Amino acid sequence: MGLQSKASSKRGLLKRALAGLSLIALAACEPISLGPVSVGGGGNSGQTIDTSRPVPVALLIPKSDSGAASVARSLENAARLAIADLDGVQIDLRVYDTAGDAGRAALLAQQAVNDGAKIILGPLFGEAANAAGVAVADDNVNVVAFSNNATIAGGNVFILGPTFRNTANRLANYMQRTDRDSVVILHNNGASGQLGRVAVQAASAQNGVRVDGAFGYDFSQESLSSAMAQATAAIQSAGTSTVMITDDYEGGLPLILDQLPAQGISPANTTFAGLARFDVRRDAFLLKGMENSLFAMPDQNMIGNFRARYQQAYGSSPHPLAGLGFDGIAAIGALIARGDQNALTRSGLMQSAGFQGVGGVFRFRPDGTNERGLAVATIRDQQVVILEQAPRSFSGPGF
Repeated sequence: MGLQSKASSKRGLLKRALAGLSLIALAACEPISLGPVSVGGGGNSGQTIDTSRPVPVALLIPKSDSGAASVARSLENAARLAIADLDGVQIDLRVYDTAGDAGRAALLAQQAVNDGAKIILGPLFGEAANAAGVAVADDNVNVVAFSNNATIAGGNVFILGPTFRNTANRLANYMQRTDRDSVVILHNNGASGQLGRVAVQAASAQNGVRVDGAFGYDFSQESLSSAMAQATAAIQSAGTSTVMITDDYEGGLPLILDQLPAQGISPANTTFAGLARFDVRRDAFLLKGMENSLFAMPDQNMIGNFRARYQQAYGSSPHPLAGLGFDGIAAIGALIARGDQNALTRSGLMQSAGFQGVGGVFRFRPDGTNERGLAVATIRDQQVVILEQAPRSFSGPGF
């Protein structure tokens, strides 16, 4: 791609971001709960199993949801690929179609338990996963959902999706160890932005990173410009080393990366970091704040191996979320392989050594969220550079 084409692509990205801020405002008025809504059993909840026989596992996915059918297909394919890897472990996978509906998910979760399921894998969407967890809490059955919505985790509901807190903690840990020990947060005022802000603040406190301010913006260019002006003043006043952006490319991220340097925040002195992956849009590599930025990502070599295996098995590329289906079965299979009848109880799922997933190691936290091994990366000369590899276990640095 020539310089003219790259510049044109960059302009297109910024125009779409501006349009997106206006469009998202229409959807931003819908209230979203930020508090935990899961109703699940405490203690050591979960079904006991007979590891000498096939263990019934229910997979709840939105197969007939036109907007999510491709994701559902990939999740099921990946789950079956993981089953094929299990050595001496038998899983009786039973698939239920939620159609992407929370009410249906609750009914099918109960049906799955009535059919003998010892654990539920899925659903995909947070509302459906919460409904499924509530439906089977009294049956002492755990739900391992594909959602990344931390507000539904807890009790008998565990989530497999990557969380803001995990990413924020990985970055804050790296920042503190590399003399980037202060941060200003830029976040949208929607539910995701608020969750991102809270995650960065908590991770900063945990890792000894000073927070010099958090500035929110509504979904408009005027509001974003005002927040950037406030952030600029705070960074210049406190000598802040890092600006943390919670948004992604569908929100304010590209505009912040482009316009904050124009306001005097040079990436030569202040690191631009983000909870979203910066490498998913190569046309964004020209944005002024991209050079020497910080973001986190799973082990790309491992993900590449999974994609190759999936392609060979099914003749197509997996959906980006497919690995969650593999991870769920890999974790369940590893626990069953121990021969412990309590393998799928809460204490079993939370074993500290964790599991080997598609993108690296992961484990469940006591609050039902997860912790994943992530690499720290940057962009240099329009190329992705890995600054610190993803940890291969939970006993080394990076957590």
